Amino acid sequence: MRERAEVVVAGAGVIGASVAWHLSALGVRDVLVVDRAGAAGDGSTARATGGFRAQFGTSINVRLSLFAREKLRRFPEEVGADPGYRPCGYLWLARTAGELAALRAAQRVQHEAGLSEARMVEPAEIARLNPAASLDDVIGGAFCPSDGFLRPLAILRGYLDAARRRGVRVRLGEEVQELVRGRDGRIGSVRLASEEVACGTVVNAAGAWAGELGRRAGVEVPVTPLRRQVACTAPSSALPEDMPMTLWPGDGFHLRVRDGRVLLLRPTPGARDPFCADVDDGWLREVQSVAVERVPALAGVAIDRARCWAGLYEMSPDGHALLGRAAGCENLILVNGSSGHGVMHAPALGALAAELIVHGAVRSLDVRLLEPTRFQEGAAIQAPGLL
Repeated sequence: MRERAEVVVAGAGVIGASVAWHLSALGVRDVLVVDRAGAAGDGSTARATGGFRAQFGTSINVRLSLFAREKLRRFPEEVGADPGYRPCGYLWLARTAGELAALRAAQRVQHEAGLSEARMVEPAEIARLNPAASLDDVIGGAFCPSDGFLRPLAILRGYLDAARRRGVRVRLGEEVQELVRGRDGRIGSVRLASEEVACGTVVNAAGAWAGELGRRAGVEVPVTPLRRQVACTAPSSALPEDMPMTLWPGDGFHLRVRDGRVLLLRPTPGARDPFCADVDDGWLREVQSVAVERVPALAGVAIDRARCWAGLYEMSPDGHALLGRAAGCENLILVNGSSGHGVMHAPALGALAAELIVHGAVRSLDVRLLEPTRFQEGAAIQAPGLL
């Protein structure tokens, strides 16, 4: 007799792990998590820098973050692991009137969505929050003390280990070759290299590879990969470990300290190969130059080339997640396209996807804006560019 699972979760990254654990918490334990990688989280999760924020420019993203934050706070009690959540804050620095106005507009959205502690800050307060940041040309900013950091792999492993204890199976090194659909359009089985697994529901949690997986069911999933590079310094005490994530929204440059090293990031156009995760030496020189200009304390702090890395965002056309049933294939659940926010929103998205599967509808949060069909319906989410 061939194997069967009530739910097959395709993707053992942090979102797939969250879906699996939340299903088990709702009593669905006949769950199989599969991933072609040999280790869980070997796609984008292991390459995430571990930021967490609720300072977004759209209400839906703010509300997802607030829901996720409550789950992070309860994580040790509910999941039995430490997610590494540390509320060190996110500090945004504006250098033009337009940037400052955009931060103010976003903060109005944040307050309306329930993020009451976010506030605008003057240069004098910025100097107290991050004394290392150069205030040349900085005219103001925004700060939220409950934003901060988390540990992506700790969250992933916490979810998977707890799900396993409840009977969820995890098979790594198993690639999904086909999602086999019947005449009614539903997926009846998942074809792996080793065998075919009959199933009731499939969850697409394949991250940057979500589009590729969707095509194996004949479903178009509007997700494309986007490379993001990270420069990592040699060990340094130039900046404190509890320094807030500090961002310049004009060009997206930002930095944080993790385990005694400074991580430097600045968005660049995607690589010619969309799945390329190489680091460009020219980009490293550029981002180091920007870092020294904006944080003079980093002068003389070397980049550790061997510790630098790149990972892939799973981008949707409007920069917001897809959460819902695939068009024309009602038992394929899409949890994709988080567009750089996958780790921070994973506790929320996993819970909401599990509710959809178990109850037939999402109950904890109104996420109708995230329906995957919104692009065909001309209902893409309109969002400001800075946040």
